[in-house]
Amino acid sequence: MTNSTARLLAAASLFALGAASAAQAQNATLLEEIVVTAQKREQQSLDVPLALTAFGADRLNELGVQDFADLSAYTPGFEVQDQSPNNPGFVMRGITSDSTDASAEARVSVFQDGVSISKAQGSYVELFDLERVEVAKGPQSTLFGRSALIGGVNIIQRKAQPGVFEGYLTGQAGDYGHPMAEGAVNIPMTDAAAIRVSGRIRQRDGYVENALGGEDFQSVDTVAGRLAFNLNPSDRVNFDFIVNYQEDKAAGTAFKSGGFSPTDPTTGQVLASRDPWDAAALAAPANFQGGMSLGVDRTVWGVTGLATIELSDAVTLTSTTAARRFESEEVYDPDGLSLPILTGLNDAIGEQFSQEVRINFDQGGRVRGFVGAGVFRDDGRQRLPLQFDERMGLAVLTGQLNGGLAGTGLPSTTPAPAALFGATAFTGPLIQGLVGQLSGGNVLLSSAQAAAIAANLRSNHVEEATNTSELTSYDLFGDVTFDVTDRLELSAGLRYTRDDKTTGFSSRVVGGRSVLGGAIGAAQLAAAGTPQAIGQAQAILGALALPIVQQIPSSQLPLFGLTFQPTAGNGGLTEQDLESDGFTWRLVGRYALSDDANLYASYARGRRPEVLSAAGPAAPEGASRFAQVEAETVDSYEVGAKAELGGRVRLDGSVYYYDYDNFQTVEQQGTLFVTTNAGKAKAYGFEGQAEVSAAPGLTLYGTYAYSHARFDGGAYDGNSFRLSPDHMASLGAKWEVDLMGGLFSLRPTYVWQSEIFFDDNNDLPAFQQPPSVFVADNLQDERQDAYGTLNIRASWTPDSMPLTLEAFVNNVTDESYIIDAGNTGDSLGLPTFIAGAPRMWGLGLTYRFQ
Repeated sequence: MTNSTARLLAAASLFALGAASAAQAQNATLLEEIVVTAQKREQQSLDVPLALTAFGADRLNELGVQDFADLSAYTPGFEVQDQSPNNPGFVMRGITSDSTDASAEARVSVFQDGVSISKAQGSYVELFDLERVEVAKGPQSTLFGRSALIGGVNIIQRKAQPGVFEGYLTGQAGDYGHPMAEGAVNIPMTDAAAIRVSGRIRQRDGYVENALGGEDFQSVDTVAGRLAFNLNPSDRVNFDFIVNYQEDKAAGTAFKSGGFSPTDPTTGQVLASRDPWDAAALAAPANFQGGMSLGVDRTVWGVTGLATIELSDAVTLTSTTAARRFESEEVYDPDGLSLPILTGLNDAIGEQFSQEVRINFDQGGRVRGFVGAGVFRDDGRQRLPLQFDERMGLAVLTGQLNGGLAGTGLPSTTPAPAALFGATAFTGPLIQGLVGQLSGGNVLLSSAQAAAIAANLRSNHVEEATNTSELTSYDLFGDVTFDVTDRLELSAGLRYTRDDKTTGFSSRVVGGRSVLGGAIGAAQLAAAGTPQAIGQAQAILGALALPIVQQIPSSQLPLFGLTFQPTAGNGGLTEQDLESDGFTWRLVGRYALSDDANLYASYARGRRPEVLSAAGPAAPEGASRFAQVEAETVDSYEVGAKAELGGRVRLDGSVYYYDYDNFQTVEQQGTLFVTTNAGKAKAYGFEGQAEVSAAPGLTLYGTYAYSHARFDGGAYDGNSFRLSPDHMASLGAKWEVDLMGGLFSLRPTYVWQSEIFFDDNNDLPAFQQPPSVFVADNLQDERQDAYGTLNIRASWTPDSMPLTLEAFVNNVTDESYIIDAGNTGDSLGLPTFIAGAPRMWGLGLTYRFQ
């Protein structure tokens, strides 16, 4: 039994003892009630017949939730991969939504006040000055929208409130250079109008040391602000106008090689171990994209208008209008080494506009519900330049990154100094051997010819792929609930969605053809063994050996790429249109055992729309390739129960089964990631959450999720879904006691998860062989074993003033774990690993005024 498992079982035993004694704690504090709007009307969470986890403002503050990764730790069946603000991964019941392609469709919807913000580069927002957060699991397209294949997260922000002057100021400081300042003020303008201004500045030094000097990796540098305006001219009319802005300038993602030690690129000196949480030696070449350095530069802003008009006592009209834009650039070092083998940029821009109109009706009798319509417009562009040092890339492909053939005497895990790769006496024999091997011995280069080709290898070869998307989506939806009896209600919902899409793709080489790519292509051509193929290959290799190889027109020598080929005209954009439509629905029954306990059962259909998956041409300056990937559908079956016992015990549990068809997964093809159809998949599981007021001042809470999510047929048959642990659990307590003229609160929490894989191929060697990748990978090491983290927060609030002092420690035991593995470098035989956060501590001070 592992230490993590032992700690989990011990904590679970304590929780069970506390829960068993709760019924006798007659004087215990009543639990906080949270009103939610998951079904587009105000309800107690107890009465909502779906798996729902809701956090009010107080609970968010108690847990120290500042971002989505914090939130997911206490939500059963929900996990967030916080790789960078530009590339988060949202995982719900085994399904991951993290593709950054402009044409990608989200599976897990993220909303701000009912407005979809699900595009990856624009979805990761700071969680501050909130009213509550609702996380709904299961297909929720009727309630949440087109992208809620398997669930939705709705962030409800605090609105301006007329007639009230109040606010707060919070400051924090801690290790890893962590300052944080946050505040809000609500200012009444008249009895019917008010404004609210809030913001946060959050910084933290990186927790993965930069072995080459400069900023450490995995840092935080965020500024976020919000302006809210409310106009409430009568009891029947309410308008809210909200402007959000966020800027992120993190130092960079710690993609660290697992197979090669971090070294000084000039001397070759080893600077740290290969452990992901030890120092990393990463850098961008000085000439990359005009001198850009590693890191994230992201800006997101949005404007939302909410209008609610009570047309009568029974009918309410709601309008939601929104516009958003994000601009994001992330420079990263995907090879995980100090040598400039490969450097990349993810440059994306997205704009969206949405309008939804909904009419809610409730006659006060047995029937209530809503109908509505919406339009969603999204325009996006993603540019992906990659810069290669072909000399070093050749050494990687031939297993000579350590310069063994040059007599360096370095171990296989230590890269040679950068200067070695400029010597044709070293790279010439590598070209000679590579061509001979790939051609099956049909082409044998002379030493002089190999040296000439090696001399032409580019130190800064650039390839650039761009994908674009224009989407206009139209929705019609409705949902109705009928009370069959005083205890039994039935709900049914239906949504029709029509998508008009235009997807574009272009690719190009910048500054010249890839000599290494041309040599590989010629050798593979010669492998056919025919005299014509061998003759063509020899002609190509002869041209690649010429000093003027970059001046030869493309009509005489193709513009070869290395990891993908250029489109017609070296960068011509090709577009294709796609029209698709479909229905999603839900059928739900809820039976009230009593006023404090409910049973429910549901059947729902979720749908991820069809996509055009774009890739580069098969040959230089050929046509872009588009594959129409069918709509993914899932049939969901779920039963659950909820209970609140005497206001002191809250229990919630559900069992579900999912049947997927045309399961869409992301495959790495070279350095590009494309969407493909993986066929069928199935998932089933259980989720539970409990909260117990065990004694005066003592509250215990816990969650558990079991998810068995597997492919069912095809090449991945039996594989686990990526980023999907079979088991997740969290346990926590809040103990409050009067102390020194104030209220002292202690809040420990423990979060645990079982093993996960970072790719749907589960890093099995069978899927890591050429031609799927350039270099074979025979190790199954791109996974994270089970682990758990313990967090502790403590605060003291004096009775005499609205001031709170707080101290916190996250990851108390300094558990070592990774949050991602594989990544772009995997195709070159250079899988990288990203470390999770170590132990961190801090102090805080909050002042509330009114």
